[in-house]
Amino acid sequence: MLESIRSVTYTVPDLAPVEQAYTRWLRYRVVERGVFPDSLASACGAPAAAGLPSVTLGPLSEEPVHLRFVQDRESAGWRALTTHGWNCSEIVVRDVDALAATLEGSPFRIIGPPTSLQRFPMIRAMQVVGPAGECLYLTEVGPGSGLRLPRAQSFVGRVFIVVAGGADLPALFRTYEPFGNEFDPPVATRVRVISLLNGLPPETEHLHGLVKLGDGTLVELDEYPAVTRPRPRRAGALPPGMAIVTFTAHGVGPSRVIEGAAAELIELTEAADG
Repeated sequence: MLESIRSVTYTVPDLAPVEQAYTRWLRYRVVERGVFPDSLASACGAPAAAGLPSVTLGPLSEEPVHLRFVQDRESAGWRALTTHGWNCSEIVVRDVDALAATLEGSPFRIIGPPTSLQRFPMIRAMQVVGPAGECLYLTEVGPGSGLRLPRAQSFVGRVFIVVAGGADLPALFRTYEPFGNEFDPPVATRVRVISLLNGLPPETEHLHGLVKLGDGTLVELDEYPAVTRPRPRRAGALPPGMAIVTFTAHGVGPSRVIEGAAAELIELTEAADG
């Protein structure tokens, strides 16, 4: 079974503005500087990514869930929620309204202001687009939801949900069936940011469901509208934008990478006992 999310890897054209944005405005810290590993590049079918500069960032709480950014000068132009594959990281925060106020004038453009969820008003969330076109859902989980979701351990905490989108929702779910995780079946709801970024009416409904992991983490699978397309990917390169999600799982042995139905790259690493 998939246990938890451990990292999200983004391919970006320039590390400097990304690092500056996340450390200044989201109060993340630098965990590691280095290069993208040869072994992982090979496992991803991306030999051209081997040795590219990278920086790994994490929350001040030091929770072991990280964002890794890999610099590929030719990866510019990606726009989240408009192509298939990994598209969004959802991060738990302490006070989403206070965070929204601090992001005024920052490289993070708010595309969905803080709003309480209709079914769970104790959960408030906003959506932003970051300096490399990445979409983040920033979510405050208040008491009383009855849901097993994490609470932020720092002003901006860890990734707890990752979102993949594609044209065929049943096919997306089939990728995750062999792991034996519990699913929440798809429902249709309005997802304003998907409609906004694809030029659709705001009342458009989109199908989405969940794969339940441990550690208060989830994979959300979205059926994207017909105007979206498979993500262009250069031969030998990582996908531009949100490229890889790394999960822990028991019994996988050495780390390996599989490709989902929407061409999302899924890295599996051995979960530590206890």
